[in-house]
Amino acid sequence: MSTTLETVTAFRVRYAETDAMGVVHHATYPIWFEMGRSDWMRELGFPYTEVEARGYYLMLSGLNVRYRMAARYDDELTLKTRMSEVKSRTAVFAYELWRGEDLLATGETHHICTDRTYRPARMPQELMDALK
Repeated sequence: MSTTLETVTAFRVRYAETDAMGVVHHATYPIWFEMGRSDWMRELGFPYTEVEARGYYLMLSGLNVRYRMAARYDDELTLKTRMSEVKSRTAVFAYELWRGEDLLATGETHHICTDRTYRPARMPQELMDALK
């Protein structure tokens, strides 16, 4: 099961995100994915702060990034974020990073729902309803 909501996050590459050659460091992409995921949750109407307020975490359990082309300092980028899979305890987000017509990277993050003691838990029903 997945939702059709796709969030688009536009931003510009900051100098601090690049290496000495002006190319975005590979470790920056997961941070951008988090930015897109947070925007997606807000657009859904269930911000991540609300998930935590209810006593749950969506902990990262897996990360995949496929780098296709380099992003560079001052590039204007668009990150497309969607949910590709939802189950009672897990969720998978999918990402596409674009510079104009060029696809720079794709990726996925896998998450498991836990309670405040970090034990796996079922997602709150309100969150499951929102994701459906």
